Amino acid sequence: MRRILLATALLAGTALAGLPADAKTFRWANDGDVNSMDPYTRQETFLLSFMANIYEPLVRRNRELELEPALAEKWEQTSPTSWRFTLRQGVKFSDGTPFTADDVLFSAERVRAKGSNMQSVLASVSEIRKVDDHTVDFITRAPDPILPQGLTNWAMMSKAWSEKNNATTPADLTSREENFATRNAMGTGPFKLVSREPDRRTVLEPNAGWWDKPEHNLTRVELNIIANDATRVAALLSGEVDMLYTVPPQDVERIRRAQNTRILQGPELRTIYLGLDQMRDELLKSDVKGKNPFKDVRVRRAFYHAIDIEAIKTRVMRGQSRPTGQIFGPGVNGFEEANDTRYKYDPEAARKLLAEAGYPNGFGVTLDCPNDRYVNDEAICTAIVSMLARAGMRVTLNAQTRARYFAEINPPGYNTSFYLLGWTPTTYDAHNAFFNLAGTRDGTRGVFNNGGFSNAALDKLIQDMSVESDETKRNAMIAAASKIIHDEALYIPLHQQQVIWATRTNIELVQPADNYFPLRYVQVK
Repeated sequence: MRRILLATALLAGTALAGLPADAKTFRWANDGDVNSMDPYTRQETFLLSFMANIYEPLVRRNRELELEPALAEKWEQTSPTSWRFTLRQGVKFSDGTPFTADDVLFSAERVRAKGSNMQSVLASVSEIRKVDDHTVDFITRAPDPILPQGLTNWAMMSKAWSEKNNATTPADLTSREENFATRNAMGTGPFKLVSREPDRRTVLEPNAGWWDKPEHNLTRVELNIIANDATRVAALLSGEVDMLYTVPPQDVERIRRAQNTRILQGPELRTIYLGLDQMRDELLKSDVKGKNPFKDVRVRRAFYHAIDIEAIKTRVMRGQSRPTGQIFGPGVNGFEEANDTRYKYDPEAARKLLAEAGYPNGFGVTLDCPNDRYVNDEAICTAIVSMLARAGMRVTLNAQTRARYFAEINPPGYNTSFYLLGWTPTTYDAHNAFFNLAGTRDGTRGVFNNGGFSNAALDKLIQDMSVESDETKRNAMIAAASKIIHDEALYIPLHQQQVIWATRTNIELVQPADNYFPLRYVQVK
């Protein structure tokens, strides 16, 4: 560990050499890296959050997560199925190229292309029309009253830069493809990419030509990847880094008590859940041949009954989680506490259900799990393996780094039978979770329905709530959809984790509930 810390110190010293005396370098660390510099390759919070410092959407969120203008100065619904966006004039990409409506149309084509993991952002849009260089109309297939909320994580890319560098379509991360945009980036945002060393360090500098007024005082930003928990915490305590994005729960109190460091903690909008393959006629990763046990609701309910969520909360998460019975939680529009109920922890009931379904001796299955994405993800999965064993199940844990894990379980392969994932509704509305996680796959809807289940009644509710403007009726639809997911045990929700960051006391920043990290608000004192 001493060698690692010495190397970190030497590297930091080298990086700082030559900077002016008043330079404000901000060094932060995470346990896993951004898997690509292309903002369309993965719909995953850490990647989208990091790239939002380089690329910008038409509409963004402020400190309070309220909508505010970004590359679009204003927007209005000109008809039930048409939204007009007036683009901000005078905006340039960091290479000096003007941002125009042509870049919006190009970004729309690119985000829908093969290799993109972000196709759902335009799921309701049938066409985007250029009115003039600074005006575009979004035509939707049906009324979409929350279209602007769904565009906040869709980054605008330069048509000229992408064409010049042969990066007009995203490289497919699931097949380990790369193109120029995988390791390079060029946007309109507050920062620009200076250097990229995957799994080690990524360096940003302010974009001097940014259209907005900077609220930060930074001259250089370094993202350092430190996978080992102890080493990462030691780097913060010693002052080698200024901030930790992923804080080990077991070290929270130690950091809180240490001099010159502090803990920032608040509820997160993300829900962690377990998914089960309910599509294939035979599971990929199981010792059951010729059939799929997860097609039987009794098996799914058995797995749900076997999960001791309070033990996960107290022993694994050290109290830093909120158990949930839904795939979305507090802070998301449509959430009602009365509907947030779980199946009772009952291993005997689980055994009985398994026997009724024809598995009195259980069966074997693999649980796919990341080990560097969510708070204590591998430890949660390890605990679940033990819990399911008490119900007679034989579960093999397959824990991998996020790069390998997401490539394995996400589209287009869906090479999983049983998996752990997390989801934050980017619109802060329940429809986003339903549409992406629970709708029948059709190319845009249900893209992250990795279990592949299909429920016609659920699909109708998802469609109806997407166009319903009456709040009471819409909330009733949300409650009905939640009930179907609960009663059919289509997912096994676990908890909403806490957003826990740690900083040196001379750092000021904003910690949103969506776990995005906007560098434009960081101050080094």
